Formats: sequence, structure tokens, C-alpha cells
Amino acid sequence: MHHMGHFNAKVPLIVKEPRSVAFNSGTAQLYEEALRRGEGRVADGGALVVETGSHTGRSPNDKFILRNQATETAIWWDNNKAISPDHFALLKQDMLAHAEDKHLYVQDLNGGADPAHRLPVRVMCEYAWHALFIRHLLIRPAAAELLGFIPQLTIIDLPSFKAEPKRHGVRSETVIACDLTHGLVLIGGTQYAGEMKKSIFTALNYLLPEKGVMPMHCSANVDDKGRSAVFFGLSGTGKTTLSADPARTLIGDDEHGWSSDGIFNFEGGCYAKVIRLSKKAEPDIYATTRRWGTILENVVMDQETRRLDLDDASLTENTRSAYPLDYIPNASATGRAQIPQTIVMLTADAFGVMPPIARLTPAQAMYHFLSGYTAKVAGTERGIVEPQATFSACFGAPFIPRHPSVYGALLRDLIARHKAQCWLVNTGWTGGPYGVGKRMPIAVTRTLLDAALSGSLNSQPMRRDPHFGFEVPLSVAGIDSRLLSPRDTWGDTAAYDAQAHRLVQMFIRNFAKFETYVGEDVRASAPAMSAAA
Repeated sequence: MHHMGHFNAKVPLIVKEPRSVAFNSGTAQLYEEALRRGEGRVADGGALVVETGSHTGRSPNDKFILRNQATETAIWWDNNKAISPDHFALLKQDMLAHAEDKHLYVQDLNGGADPAHRLPVRVMCEYAWHALFIRHLLIRPAAAELLGFIPQLTIIDLPSFKAEPKRHGVRSETVIACDLTHGLVLIGGTQYAGEMKKSIFTALNYLLPEKGVMPMHCSANVDDKGRSAVFFGLSGTGKTTLSADPARTLIGDDEHGWSSDGIFNFEGGCYAKVIRLSKKAEPDIYATTRRWGTILENVVMDQETRRLDLDDASLTENTRSAYPLDYIPNASATGRAQIPQTIVMLTADAFGVMPPIARLTPAQAMYHFLSGYTAKVAGTERGIVEPQATFSACFGAPFIPRHPSVYGALLRDLIARHKAQCWLVNTGWTGGPYGVGKRMPIAVTRTLLDAALSGSLNSQPMRRDPHFGFEVPLSVAGIDSRLLSPRDTWGDTAAYDAQAHRLVQMFIRNFAKFETYVGEDVRASAPAMSAAA
């Protein structure tokens, strides 16, 4: 058996004879190298603009976890693809051979701002910009720490390596293979830098529950009195946007741990979506796109003037900015805060059914956490398209190696012990579904969140939602009360009722797989068909 919360890192990992290795180069050196090697171009303001080729996002279908005695019973195999020890060994051998004639960039970094729970990670990259990316995204150790640095997780990232499905037991030329027993991740055949970030998150999601620490796909911030809040949500629901609040200190925008000592960022940087980014609505994130050293993935710019066009989605909708946390003016220097008093679950409901904010009981919080609902706008075809519901357990199914009930139970216990207040916030559509209604204004969401975080929302009179059973405020200062009752924002109430009925059915169908893992109180938190309150 492997040790509690630690990888069994007894496997020496020496690339036989790479042509040369650059160890722990600084930001300026890596930036210069990336340009010298033609990996990117400089934008107006000094950001490094790179293109990731055919992979403009993660390749979840090409991600595998090594299946062996230790992981056999620990991994949620319904959600994670397996790779055999023999196939993994061949892949490792072939990738190390492929690395022999390469110049590699090696970065020694930490995953986790809390020294008690952090994961020392060594990342070996073929591209200078990938090394710069992961240096931005993780926590950079002090020079003294580097002297005795012993990695517990090693990542080898070789975009030019192409896997062979038959030989390596994989699906395509792209592979992300994780040995969670010994702490080794092999990434090949993709230039998308986010794979490195998320494989570290996957490793932490595997290790931390054994130590009683809850890993979370969430953003977090804290007020001047030390009261912290976490924001769960899938991509595009507002985690980054809503945690960037000028009146609060940002802890981090994507990945955190919750231990008995408080919460801590896993990262030392941000990876923000920048498509159609508004300077007015998100000034701090916007400013990072004009800053020296920031990496901009698949952002389009004018070749002559080098001016960025953040509205241009011709390469991908998933354009991104990667930068160190200190590029955000009010970011935390420590990456740590006290136990959260408020938990926010974000959903972008493109069906227009969910209220803009609702108060959840602990049992309802576990139900919605395990459901992990959001709805995306389908495709980019013109005309009205029916939105697509996404249910992603724990608001991050692609990154959770263990069964969702493990994380759900941890969250439930933490909420009970610390009496955290949970809210469900819809940043999606109001007044009708996508194509009929309009997007919930960010200003409305911010006003409601401010009331929730300050505690004033708790004293407002509430109504019980007839479908979901959670409590919704009847009125909030500065908000048009009709917005608080989605049914009243629709021109056609019969259409609202039909849409709500469909959404309730989707929730019930999705939750069937969790029913045996949860208590009666959580099962009773399911939405119901009744129209009566």
C-alpha cells in the first residue's frame, strides 16, 4: 500500500541523455527562449501570444490512469479510463527515448500554498512557453527551497511525441497518462498547456482526501475581516469573474484545498478565459492581457500593430490568459485564508429556469454538489438552439479520480462542522431560455453575492421554490424583484412551467447513479414535479 497522502516516489526518473536541460530558468529567460525558438510572438504591451494547434482545449478522452493493485479500488472507473502497467511502461520508455535528442526545460514548483499539504512537482517540458506557463500557474519556491527539492510528482510534457494506439493501449496520438501510485504523468501529442495544470489537480484530488483535506474546483476570496468564500462552478459559469472583486482579496481562481486549518490555493497563477473580455466589467483580468510576460493562448492579434482582438474567436472560443497571481492587484500574498463561512455554487442555466440566487440546506448543498449542473449554449449555429444540460459531479468530474461520494461526504462534514452557509447562484439566462431571454447581468449577480457574503441576505424574507425546494429571497435592495422569480420574467408562463418540468426530469435522471451513496436527507433534496409550494 502507498503511504497516506503521498506518492510512492521510489522510481528514479532520469532522462537518459537529453541534449541539454535548463533547470529552473526565470520568467525573463523562458520568455526570451520562447521567442528565440519561434514558439510565440509579442503583442502590444508585452504578452506572449501562442497558438496550440489542433488542440485548443483539453482532450478528456485521451486521459488515462494507471490501473494497478493500489488504484483498482480507489479510482472511480466509470469516469476514468484505465491504462495497463505494461502499456504505461512502454509509453514511458518510448517517451524517454523521444526526449533524448531534445533540449528540455525543467521547473521545480509546488502545488499547494499550505506547506502541510503541498505537492512538490517537477515539470519537464519540450517547449519553453510550456515551462513559462506552468511557472506562472504553480507556486514558485524560494531559492533556498530548491536546494533540497524532492519531487513527489513528475510531469513529462512532449507535444512532438505521438502515441501509437495499438502499442500504448491508447485512443489516438494524443495521450495524458497518470501513474498516481508513483507520481508520474506523461503528456504527448498535444500543445495545449492546460493538460499539465489539470493533471496536477487530478493528482491532488487523489492524494488529499486520504488526509481529510477536501480538494475543490473553485475560486476563493476573503474580506478585510478574514471571512472567506468559495465559488464552485464549471467552466464559463463565472468562477474567475465573480471572485475578482475589488472589495475582497483574491485567494485564487480555480483550485483550492479545505483543511482543518482553512483554505489554500493549489496554484500561484490564473488561467482566465478572455473571449469577448470587457475592460469595463473585468478591468483586472483585462489588464493582464496587456502586460509583459502574460501568456495568451489562441488570442488573435493584428500582425502589424500587434493589437489584440479579444472578440475574435476564429481560433477557438477557449482563448486564455495565463499569468502569475500577483498580476491581479488585490491578490493574496499567502494563498491562504480561514475556513469559509460562505459556499457559492455557480450555474449558468441557459434554460432560464433557475433563480439568480437560492439558499441551500446542507443536504441540498450535497445534492447540488454531486449534481454539478450547468447548461451550455449548444454549438455556434445561427438561429435558436436548444441549450444542453451538463451534469459534472463535484463541479469538476474530468479531474476527480475518486468516487464523487468521497468528496461529497467531505464537503457535507465540513459544512456541518463549520456551519457554512451555501447558496446556488444562476449566472445564466433570465426571461426565457437562450435565444429568447437575456443573460443575467453581472451587476445583479454581484449585488446578490454581496448581500449573501455580508450576511444581510440571510435575514430577508424567503419563498420556497416549488420545483427545487430551496429558498429564494422575495426582495433584495437594488434588484428588480421580478428577477428573483424566474417564472415572472417569462412572457409565457406555460412555457416556463414546461421548461422547469424538463429540467427537473434531467436532474432526477442524472442523480439516479448517486442514490445508493447518499442518505435519505440528500435523496429528499431532489427537485419534484409538483407545482404546489
